[in-house]
Amino acid sequence: MRTVLSGSLAALLLFALPAAAHQPIASARVAFDRDGVTATQAQGLADVQAQRALSVEDPVRIASISKLVLAIGVMRLVEEGTFDLDTDVSTYLGWPLRHPRFADTPITLRLMLSHRSGLTDDAGYWATPLDGDIREILDDPRAWDTHAPGTWFRYTNLNSPLVASMMERATGERFDLLMQRLVLQPAKITACYGWESCNAATAARAVVLYDAAGKPAVDDNRGAKPECNVRRAANGSCDLALWQPGRNGGAFSPQGGLRISATALARVGRLLLGKGEIDGVRVLSPASVQTLLTPQWVYAPGNGQTWEDGEPEPPPGQPRATMCRYGLSTITLASGHPDCGDDPFGDGIVRVGHSGNAYGLRSGLWIDPASGTGVAYFATGMDGAPAGTHSAYTAEEERLATGR
Repeated sequence: MRTVLSGSLAALLLFALPAAAHQPIASARVAFDRDGVTATQAQGLADVQAQRALSVEDPVRIASISKLVLAIGVMRLVEEGTFDLDTDVSTYLGWPLRHPRFADTPITLRLMLSHRSGLTDDAGYWATPLDGDIREILDDPRAWDTHAPGTWFRYTNLNSPLVASMMERATGERFDLLMQRLVLQPAKITACYGWESCNAATAARAVVLYDAAGKPAVDDNRGAKPECNVRRAANGSCDLALWQPGRNGGAFSPQGGLRISATALARVGRLLLGKGEIDGVRVLSPASVQTLLTPQWVYAPGNGQTWEDGEPEPPPGQPRATMCRYGLSTITLASGHPDCGDDPFGDGIVRVGHSGNAYGLRSGLWIDPASGTGVAYFATGMDGAPAGTHSAYTAEEERLATGR
């Protein structure tokens, strides 16, 4: 059964609500199964200034779900024999990546994709200019945790730009274009890392993200494709001829910069439900999908940091952890551990996928392999949103997860 709430009607309902009630500026939800979309819902405004109603076809910066799609690209290269998950990544980077305190311990792709590399975000990860070298971040002692690689979970965005650098160096291809070739185009997923590899019509429909004050924070494209789609070079240039393979894999924001609609995100979920196949096209082997989804780290007291760098540590005794089982850029929900609040659905069913949280956006992509169903959703204007009733997710995420 397909249900749709028109964007214009939703917008009127949204702004008729009491001011005291926190409502997202926009939200979208797409339910799906292995065969296709089963229900859609869109509410609110994709662009407040233009008074443009949101559609489930409008692309949004989906935040950390970008990491899951990145990992699908990595597994394509593993299947081709370009990468091995357990080889020292220094081989792929072309220079030694070693924890200063544990120089004899190799760091592997498996450790990086499961956030057990020993890296942190404390030295930054997003500000390297187009002509910069991401390697320079690693010279800062703050880039490293106190634990040896493989012994501690710490969710770290910096892993993704380094992985993207390896992908570029191994293939000679720019990351955003490489992801088109490896994943997005074969699976017929309309999306792009940054806006450069999306067409102007797609960029014109961008969902604007807003800060806590309600001001545009990201993707205020004003009906056009942005002139500059990367962080500018040190001299202010945006000339992509400055790009060098493997030098700055963060240029197209592999950790969070995927622009994708809710319906296109559902295709990612369907690809996983199909064990690497969607609509008759095989993108990954079933074994590779199983590798992605299998937890590499399971929470136990004292074996990891269960909050993201830059966010406040959860109060003692409160089950506020959203990540308690982590695979290769995938989260497995409903661990059942009393310290964890990792079940936004509230039904104890094991689901796998990833969440996103940046620039006032909250997002989720979750599949239930047992039933062959899933849901993709996002909400904007979520800074300051109230907590949920039965998990560490917000109340709006709980609503979007369940559809109630």
